[in-house]
Amino acid sequence: MKNRSPKRMITSVLLFFSMSVMSCAPEVVTTKPPVDTTVVKPAAESYVRISPQNKAYLQLTNGDTFIPIGINTSFIRQEDKEEVILQRYEHYFQETAKYGGNFARIWLSAPAFEIENKKIGVYDSVIAQRVDKLIALAEKYQIRLKLCFEHFRDLTGYPAPFVYSLAFDKPFYAVKNGGKFKDMPDYINSKEGRAVYLNRAAFWLNRYANKPIIFGWELWNEMEHTRVPTPAVEAWMKEIFPGVKKLAPNHLVMQSMGSMSTSWARSIYKTFSAIPDNSIAQVHRYLDLGAELAVCRGPMDELAADAINDLRSFNLDKPIVLAETSAVEPNHSGPSKLFDKDVNGILFHDLLFAPFFSGSAAPGQSWYWDFYVDKNNLWYHLGRFSQAIKGFDPVKENAKPYFSNGENQLKIYSLLGTGKDLVWIRDGENNWQTELVNGKAPRVVKSQKFKLESGVVRVEFYDPWKQQWTKGEIKNNATILPDFSRSIVVRVEKM
Repeated sequence: MKNRSPKRMITSVLLFFSMSVMSCAPEVVTTKPPVDTTVVKPAAESYVRISPQNKAYLQLTNGDTFIPIGINTSFIRQEDKEEVILQRYEHYFQETAKYGGNFARIWLSAPAFEIENKKIGVYDSVIAQRVDKLIALAEKYQIRLKLCFEHFRDLTGYPAPFVYSLAFDKPFYAVKNGGKFKDMPDYINSKEGRAVYLNRAAFWLNRYANKPIIFGWELWNEMEHTRVPTPAVEAWMKEIFPGVKKLAPNHLVMQSMGSMSTSWARSIYKTFSAIPDNSIAQVHRYLDLGAELAVCRGPMDELAADAINDLRSFNLDKPIVLAETSAVEPNHSGPSKLFDKDVNGILFHDLLFAPFFSGSAAPGQSWYWDFYVDKNNLWYHLGRFSQAIKGFDPVKENAKPYFSNGENQLKIYSLLGTGKDLVWIRDGENNWQTELVNGKAPRVVKSQKFKLESGVVRVEFYDPWKQQWTKGEIKNNATILPDFSRSIVVRVEKM
């Protein structure tokens, strides 16, 4: 993995600053200062926005930094009973909140939530009330929802691509089935097609525009899979983004593209991420042994970090999030067989930590909520991530990511702040290949020296595998890491 460094010169893994404090006699005040009557709204009543202080991160309108911690829970597979659907979502939201999470993604185009399910422009009020109940559950557990409007890719009636997936078609939109459009290009390019899209979106926007629990709106899941030429998709986005934002001015609006596993995919990410009205630069990437790019066949931490670094290289001046990630069978032919072996959540841990410590506004957001995270009961990893970043505010610290290769095959991912640094150290000798495929147990890294620069006043360590904090001893501008396996977090406080 290539070293990454900020624009300013950095000569070590961590960068420290010295600060001096001046004191003087207080001035006598003869009049009372004005009373601050500003009322700061609680978090539950605040909307998510891009931080004006550091546009790489998010914060609430009450000024609190907001780090979305959660996963994709986009739909319930092969289930149409409302009671069961809502029970499962309550379980997902409860587990997320239990471990410090605050975020989930939902597809409004999934069968359980699709209001336009038989005829263009006719909306199902029963389904709408079901989504109301889902929103109420999210409010109960304070899980902010990213709601995705669409996911279909064709107007045919083809079934789901594999067992337990969803159909990616909308046949009643086609002329031959009584609809209005000849094909996908006709739907995307025509004024009528755009009106149909915006009218359906407006139904939801008018319903929830004043709901702070809505994290934001996503135009389409992996829209390039519609196979409409890139210029036409770009033109569509540039018209639709303002139309959605106008109806939901308090919410973020974003777009998603497919897994960045080819050089072509990278080019479309560069184009679409740069659209000004696209609030967040989202990226999807999977561990896929059938992928063109070699990095997508390598260690999970490296493929996740590389995705963030690629988008950072575009100089977008907006938050970047690894919004969909996990492991798949070659060429996305199904969920990875590694899941059966990954009972400790090695993949989940890496996809959570690597993006955030590479400059993402959030930990990575896993797909396969049901086949992997819930099945293996890995929700607690959200809590381990929450603990690891506790007390570190990337906005307040004006955090900058930095990567280096350390001694003894250690990979060092750092967030450098003005008063604190947060470092995630990953053992490069261990990964999914060595542990899950080859069956090699992770080694114990013992008595590893970790160099510091002058000005460090406190060092603490967090072992996410033992859920344990320990204090470090500083001696001769260095500290000794506690014995650990796989990874450890180092928190540094500076003068």
